[in-house]
Amino acid sequence: MHLIDRLEEMASEARRLPVGGGLVMSRQRLLDVIDRMRVAVPREVYDARDVLERRDQVLRSAQEEATQLVGESKDEVEKRLAQTEVVKAADDRAREILADAQARAQELLRGAEEQARGRLDDAQQSSLSQMREADVYALQTLKRLEQELNGFMTTVRKGISALEHRAADRPG
Repeated sequence: MHLIDRLEEMASEARRLPVGGGLVMSRQRLLDVIDRMRVAVPREVYDARDVLERRDQVLRSAQEEATQLVGESKDEVEKRLAQTEVVKAADDRAREILADAQARAQELLRGAEEQARGRLDDAQQSSLSQMREADVYALQTLKRLEQELNGFMTTVRKGISALEHRAADRPG
């Protein structure tokens, strides 16, 4: 948005031509702003990278939690084994805890991957859309500039022709 504002500012600061209401601005400055717009658009891609990093953090957290749950499950199993009357109950409970931990870890992993994919897709779509909009805006601006320049060229040619005609009509 800053670069679009910069283009608008350049247009408002440009010199007005006395004929045709056109503007004169530096072609290089205009092209520089357009180039910077193209570079600025992929910011969404960096946002997508942040989403992927957050996904990796969630995955690591889920893995750590799963490891902790598995460790807790093993501790629980060992405690239960120490008590001979409840060996079978402890074994069953340990399996449940381990299965729950694995299921939860898988669920967290799937959720994080789906969320990351969705955000990456959204970021890519947004980036493409902004690039298209910037290209359309730049194309429209360049076409308007071309029309104004053609108008100026026509005016200049007529002026040259009139002066040459006047010079040819004068004696001496």
